[in-house]
Amino acid sequence: MKFLRSVFSRLFDSLLRHIELAPTSDRIILRTLFFIILFSGAVLLYNINHEYSTETPVRGGTLHEGIIGAPRFVNPVLASTRADHDMTALLFSGLMKINPNGELVPNLAESVTVSEDGLTYNVVLRKDIYFHDETPVTVRDVLFTLRLIQNPDLKSPLRGNWTGVTFEEISDSEFNIVLEEAYAPFIENFTVGILPAHLWSSLPIEQVPFSQLNTEPIGAGAFKLVEARRDQSGVIQSYILEAHQDIPNPSDIETLEVVFFETEAAIIQGLADGTLDASAYISNESLGLTLEHDNITVIREPLPRVFAVFFNQNKSVVLRDDAVREALSLVVDREEIIQETLFTQGVPINGPIAGTLSALESSEDSNESTDDRVAQAKQILQDAGWLENNQGRLEKEIDGNTETLRITLKTSNAPLFVSISTLLKRYFEEIGVEVTIDQFEQSDLLQGVIRPRDFEALLFGLDMNRSYDLYPFWHSSQKDDPGLNIAQYTNLTVDDLLEESRVATSSDARTEYRIEAATTIANEHPAIFLFQPYTTYVVDKDFVIPSMIGLAKPSDRFSNMSEWYTDSDELWNVFRQ
Repeated sequence: MKFLRSVFSRLFDSLLRHIELAPTSDRIILRTLFFIILFSGAVLLYNINHEYSTETPVRGGTLHEGIIGAPRFVNPVLASTRADHDMTALLFSGLMKINPNGELVPNLAESVTVSEDGLTYNVVLRKDIYFHDETPVTVRDVLFTLRLIQNPDLKSPLRGNWTGVTFEEISDSEFNIVLEEAYAPFIENFTVGILPAHLWSSLPIEQVPFSQLNTEPIGAGAFKLVEARRDQSGVIQSYILEAHQDIPNPSDIETLEVVFFETEAAIIQGLADGTLDASAYISNESLGLTLEHDNITVIREPLPRVFAVFFNQNKSVVLRDDAVREALSLVVDREEIIQETLFTQGVPINGPIAGTLSALESSEDSNESTDDRVAQAKQILQDAGWLENNQGRLEKEIDGNTETLRITLKTSNAPLFVSISTLLKRYFEEIGVEVTIDQFEQSDLLQGVIRPRDFEALLFGLDMNRSYDLYPFWHSSQKDDPGLNIAQYTNLTVDDLLEESRVATSSDARTEYRIEAATTIANEHPAIFLFQPYTTYVVDKDFVIPSMIGLAKPSDRFSNMSEWYTDSDELWNVFRQ
């Protein structure tokens, strides 16, 4: 290469010398031709480079992430707060993970094979993955973690997901997970992070929550902890993380600094002055402030959460009338609710399935005006026999009694629910329904209203998982506490469909069963389905981040950190592997 540079240098110098020795008239022409050729060559090289090269990530750069709250349990078995879950997602890896297409793919596992009866999951681990202390990940670590979750003395938030599950160790890299009953969505639990048994197994169970490893963790995740910075009182202020190299496809972002804040305002200021690059802790109300900065991108992805007004027909004769439930659902302006209460950060839904499966769009949220919907809803009630009395109230004879069209709506006193319930009251009163709103503290709502099913109408949100399993929320066996069928909905056809969806081995078949069940539920109006909220992630435009699809919770945004980058280079395709 040095020889070639020397040759080209001598040729270039010789050419310039001949131009300068030419007669004056020729010299001007030769100089002009020389610079034209030089410019044309540069343009040609640029176009060739642009046509035949690709932007390729290179390792480097630092991402500064802002989080509200201080971590307490950076431990996949005990994590409970958003800060805990975010850090756990960065520092730990599970058997499987969510890829950019929203699909579950092997992570620590090399393969996961499900038996024909759906009861046994055979797992083979990769042999090229290590914890941050350079110890290989083995079956011992996986089974230690899962049995720790099952231990009733630890009270892990994940214990219910692994109840009744047993394990069969085959070798250091292979084992079986055995279920009592087939349950296709069970594989979603395989994303739980794995602890290093050699560091945790010697601790008595009562000491696990107090171990220093909960705040200075060692995992096998995309990043490893380099430094935990604390204030004078010992509270963690920030973590310095580095990309973990002892895994396949390590992150191209070299360093990650996670800074913990007490307020959203401090994060917004950090994004504005450039000391922060990213955060998932900006409220819907404040997103406009961050969008004022040209260097900011906002990534939005629907979460599998369904907000709805659930009807308890056992508590209200009025709500047993199909026409009443249909009219109430029809008159609701879902777009306005999302605009006014979520500041546009949500998706309207008309059925119990959120996300890509909510192909239940009806005419309810078409381009019809509010006046049209109100008129249609009033007509539905009138056709069903609800007529005005002398006081202008709607009445109807039901089972020999005169019933007035009134409902009591119970909900949380949290600002979001207060705002939604105010709009709902307005919609319902526009069609002649008398509405009383009762608001409760969240704990009182759960214990005194939801668990005993003591309500006529309930405004509430259901947190589903990525599989959109409707069984816990709509199967008749779950209609009483501790089941989650809070509307106490009963339909034998739906029961059969939901049971089939749980055991079907084909994902297409499971989807078909769920959509059929969801369509039936939507047509019977046991609830008014309102919206599915977005999770939002604000990030500097200098960082390239792949699509985020199929997230179950905000911390899942880190599932594909190996695909993120900020530094890059142009590489000719001929040199790409």
